[in-house]
Amino acid sequence: MKKSKKPYVSGEATIQRLLRNPQIRFYYEQERAKSEIALAIRAARQRTHLTQAKLAEKVGTTQSVIARLESGSDKRNPSLPFLARIAAACGGDLEIGFRFKEAH
Repeated sequence: MKKSKKPYVSGEATIQRLLRNPQIRFYYEQERAKSEIALAIRAARQRTHLTQAKLAEKVGTTQSVIARLESGSDKRNPSLPFLARIAAACGGDLEIGFRFKEAH
């Protein structure tokens, strides 16, 4: 007996199907936001040629906190004042915005 092959389903299609679940979407968006924050912190730091230790010193924290933020592995969410201090230490300003879905 030959096994019948299951049809190929792309990873993207699977992800889109899973994201229809509001609870899964909530956690997905939360993790995506952490990743975006991590990338922004690292890019700002590298743009100003600061080490993690030097940035930490400027904002009053430790190098390990900056490393955790940049890796996206910190379970805690950084506060807005803390993000603003990081932005200022890198010569920038903190900007916050909202993205809206199209009206149905």
